[in-house]
Amino acid sequence: MESQDVAYCYPSHNTSCTKDVRSGSEYIFMYIIFFSLSALTVFLNLLVIISVSHFKQLHTPTNMLVLSLAVADMIVGLFVMPVEGIRLIETCWYFGEIFCSIFPLVVTTVVSGSLGNLIFISIDRYIAVSDPLLYSTKVTIKRVIICISVIWLYSLIYSVAVLSNHMFYPETRNTCYGECLFVSNFTWAIVDLILSLISPCTVVISLYLRIYCVAKYQAQVINSITTGVSVGGKGLTLLKSERKAAKTLGIVVFVYLLCWIPYYINGLSMGSVTSESVVMTFLLWLMYMNSCMNPLIYALFYPWFKISTKHIITLRIFDSSSSYCSLFTM
Repeated sequence: MESQDVAYCYPSHNTSCTKDVRSGSEYIFMYIIFFSLSALTVFLNLLVIISVSHFKQLHTPTNMLVLSLAVADMIVGLFVMPVEGIRLIETCWYFGEIFCSIFPLVVTTVVSGSLGNLIFISIDRYIAVSDPLLYSTKVTIKRVIICISVIWLYSLIYSVAVLSNHMFYPETRNTCYGECLFVSNFTWAIVDLILSLISPCTVVISLYLRIYCVAKYQAQVINSITTGVSVGGKGLTLLKSERKAAKTLGIVVFVYLLCWIPYYINGLSMGSVTSESVVMTFLLWLMYMNSCMNPLIYALFYPWFKISTKHIITLRIFDSSSSYCSLFTM
């Protein structure tokens, strides 16, 4: 049944888009849900950022990549989710033309940055598992910070290239006043699919298959050692630690891929893709929800994250010596 009431995004503007009419309780419920998701994403990733930044024990090359990933996820919760939530609830774009041109740039940069971090996490874990004793000489914090800088610079340049048409040709962004569309043609969808999905997935899956093979071989070697032979304690402990970290970060990587692959596949099948369809909206929010999943994975598999979170919530991080406390005590 069609509603007789017609509402406009900008009633005083004669080319205004129409908007969906909702009840007051529906508005309140939707705002509570979407902004709770946003606040939860920001809070959880802020815990990761504070933990890695504050505690000296966590200043490792791997955790620098985890920190960079948490920053990207926090930007999603702080900036992307609220804007997308308001647009979904109000069914209008109230942020102006300039912001309409900038917003997809921020989203694409953050997405590309997250993907770059996950690729380097996979590389980092492969080196750590395949050669744990020489890992610290091959992978240093300084080298990782350079890699992170390259990731974000590449992400920005790539985003500008992909979105140049959207940014510099305003007529492609809306069909009426109060609308902000991002339309991707089929050619760019193919290019983006290759650069942002197929190539990274191939690299990540190949590396984790190699990690699995190496870890399986190492386990067989350890099991084949007779009880009469002494095994180097440091080497064995390091090996187990690196394998456990590889497993946890492998879960992070594959949860990310599970959240993002459906969006790319659906976008490609639609040819000319807009951000307005119900299916695309659902898949888009599935991607955004990935940003609050990583800290939950850390909480399940990393004891140090639970301990650091307890220090943060109880405000013990404000003690002068708190940054040097041990997070790995049994």
